[in-house]
Amino acid sequence: MPRLQALWFKINMKQFSKSWGSSKKPRKQRKFRLGAPLHVKQKFVHTHLSKELRKKYSKRSIGLRKGDKIKVMHGKFKKHEGKVEMIDLKKTRVFVSGVETAKKDGTKKLLALNPSNLMVVELNLDDKFRQKSMERK
Repeated sequence: MPRLQALWFKINMKQFSKSWGSSKKPRKQRKFRLGAPLHVKQKFVHTHLSKELRKKYSKRSIGLRKGDKIKVMHGKFKKHEGKVEMIDLKKTRVFVSGVETAKKDGTKKLLALNPSNLMVVELNLDDKFRQKSMERK
């Protein structure tokens, strides 16, 4: 069994290379983003901080967490504020409370938003590790 796992690992590691620098080709850029492992995709879910938070923590962006209060900057729900309900790392999408669409049967469904269209207004500092990382710089 360990041999099979080693073989599986070897095959799957060939699909993604972290040392890949950059390419002008959109196909290769998409391949990098879609084929990335979850620990790398976590970096794709970073968003800008508001001006007040940027001044306070002297950081431009931060990784999103459930419970952060955010503002939608682009799209149909522009200027809408809400809390992060869920983050889908596989698809690099964020679900925000209040950003919903009505289905045909009348039920409501949360819309998936791209993290690049969001801005953090208030941080969820329940986690002590996150507090320390914000105070570091």
